[in-house]
Amino acid sequence: MKNEPNLFCESVYELVARIPKGKVMTYGQIALVLGRPRAARIVGGAMSRAPEGRNLPCHRVLNRLGELSPSEVFGEGVQHQRLSDEGVYFLEGGRVDLSRCLWNGE
Repeated sequence: MKNEPNLFCESVYELVARIPKGKVMTYGQIALVLGRPRAARIVGGAMSRAPEGRNLPCHRVLNRLGELSPSEVFGEGVQHQRLSDEGVYFLEGGRVDLSRCLWNGE
């Protein structure tokens, strides 16, 4: 279906917009919640093309290990600072403590 990727991307953006402050989701978790459990890379692609005007909290989306995006995505230390300002807990080594901060999408 030609419009399916656009519909899926829109679903990704709608879900990401709902992630509350102090919580995070992973690319794979977003894919799972949206019914496409093997589409984590597609979620990543959608996030890389997220429309700026929507003010999505893209900084709340992480990889499956709780690792932050490369510094060139947000700027050096920006994602860490934003999450820290929201009360997100970090483990030694800089990964987010997913056991405390993972949001289930509900």
